[in-house]
Parts: sequence; C-alpha cells; structure tokens
Amino acid sequence: MNHDVDATEAVDATMTLRTVRPARTVPVPDRTGPARPARPAWAVDEPEDTAPAGFAPAPAPFPATVPAPAPEPAPGLDPGPGPEPVRPGSDGEHAMQRRLGTTERADRFYGEQMLDHLNERMREFIGRQEMFFLATADRHGECDNSFRAGPPGFLHVIDERTLVYPEYRGNGVHASLGNIQENPHLGILLVDFFQARIGLHVNGRAEIVEDAELRQAHPDLPSDSVPGRRALVWVRVTVEEAYIHCAKHIPHLQRAPKGTPRDWGTDDQRRKGGDFFGTAQAARRHGGPAVRPPREHDRPGVPGGPAGHVPPSDDPAAWRAHAEQLLDKARRRRAEGERTPFRGWFG
Repeated sequence: MNHDVDATEAVDATMTLRTVRPARTVPVPDRTGPARPARPAWAVDEPEDTAPAGFAPAPAPFPATVPAPAPEPAPGLDPGPGPEPVRPGSDGEHAMQRRLGTTERADRFYGEQMLDHLNERMREFIGRQEMFFLATADRHGECDNSFRAGPPGFLHVIDERTLVYPEYRGNGVHASLGNIQENPHLGILLVDFFQARIGLHVNGRAEIVEDAELRQAHPDLPSDSVPGRRALVWVRVTVEEAYIHCAKHIPHLQRAPKGTPRDWGTDDQRRKGGDFFGTAQAARRHGGPAVRPPREHDRPGVPGGPAGHVPPSDDPAAWRAHAEQLLDKARRRRAEGERTPFRGWFG
C-alpha cells in the first residue's frame, strides 16, 4: 500500500472520510453516562474542517452505539487482556513510520481517512471519472502501471465493496490482465484534474470475468456501441482499502475543446502516436528489438528460472511433471555417486 499523501494536509482536502469500526471497539466507562465505544488506539482526534466551495459539507457522523455490558468473568478466572487493535497498512510502512518518526501522523490518517469500503461520496466520485491509473504486479513482484480511459462510469460501482471495469482490445499485450492472472492484488488511482482536483485510491483483489457472465449477474451493466470500447472481458475488484489523495500537488487542467476526436479502437499508427519515442526506428536500424537484461528469476538455478521453472499454481499436471523431473534428476545424481549438499527443493 502506497499512501503518497501528507496525512495532515489530507484532512484539509476536499472529501472528509469517516471510518466506523465497531468490530474493533471495546466498552470504556464514561463518567457522565453509560459505556460508549472507544476509538481504536491508532485513531487520533482531528478537528473538523469545512469543505471547499462547490462541495456539500461532510455528513454528520453516525451516532455512537451503546454496547451491551461485558459479561462478568466466572469467579477465580482471569479474563486476560483484550484484543490488541490492528493498525491498517503493511509491516514495511509501519517500520518506515518508526524510522522517520511519522507514526502519529500515519495513525491520524488511518483513523480519519481510510475505509475498507466505498462510501456514498466515493461512489459518486467514481461514477464521474473518465480515467484512472492501474497498478499490478506478476507473481514475482515485478510491477506494471497502466492507464485506463472510457466514458464516465466505465469504472462501474456494483456496490460499496465491488467495482468492475472493462478491458478493451488495446495493443494486444494485456500486461495488466496477465499480472492479475498470476497475482490478484491491484491498486487503482483516480484523479480529478478538472473540477474537484482531488484523488481517490482503491486497493483490492481482482478477478477476470467474461462479459456474458457479468451481464447475467448484473443486467444494468452499461453497454457501449463504440467498436473500440467493446469489452473483451471485465475485471471485478473486491475493495479492501479506499482513501483520499490530497489536492496539494494535483495540477488544475482544462479539457480539450469539444469536437476533438478520440480514435477508439483505431489501428492507425499515426493516430495512436506513431513512433513518438523512436523505438521502432531503432529496432529497424539494429535488425530487431532490443534485448533486455535477464531478470533475477530468469537466471539458471533461481526458482522460476530456466533451470528450475516453477509451473503456474493452477496447473496440477505441470507440477506433477515438474516434481517427477526433479526426482529423476536426484536419482541420477545418487546413481553416479554424487553427494551434493541440499540447497532447497527447487535449487
């Protein structure tokens, strides 16, 4: 999870997002009345700020619920300490917060700006956007970042925990789909450069769904008649995190004049940008594409490399063949009297 925001600044941004986490509360005695739920340990109070012009004020917070009194422990039994609150985020970001002294600011952001679902204002915001940035990684952790665009609402909200978006024909590489096939975790960043000048991060788990299957489950799914915007497949995202990207460094842009054509689905290289970076010309000059240096998992003896290729996790037959190949190799070494030290199952 990459929270590329200033937590203090984020509280002053356009959308004030509130988190209610009843599952993580414990009753705390109130001197003036009955027990009330305590805020998680990582949630820090922050004063209210007014919303910028053009935005409705933030809705009033949900009324606090009064939990039922905890049952009395049986005589002679020690109930022990209660469950520790769980901080959002990864172990790595927590370590960096301690190293850089930003734990308190991060706790303020976690407590005030992070949700595990899409609230109403987030859903409305998503429905207006015509583009987003998509981050994926393959099973080795090697990353790819891509751009997606379409008519407003092409990133479609099914409910507060589910998003879907269509995958178009593109350039035929399908790097993002390939990564999702191996590793379902993805990150979506929506940025409104034109009106609200604010951003929204959505992180979650994805799966690839056929168009007919998704439409059968959701008949109200938008249908596009433009040939270049017909969905080959859809990506369904289960939302795990949603949080603001503050306005501090987002530029204010203007839309192109009306009538500027968008060549959806074109194969005209000039309209697609031509050889803007000169790579096609260089390939012709050198007699072929540039050869990239080998990656870590391409090297012999590395798990996933040529000498120890790890089959896909959803192919049992390939795994069986792989195991038999390794056993056969071990038997030959033993027959030849070789006594090599153990270096791991796939070393």
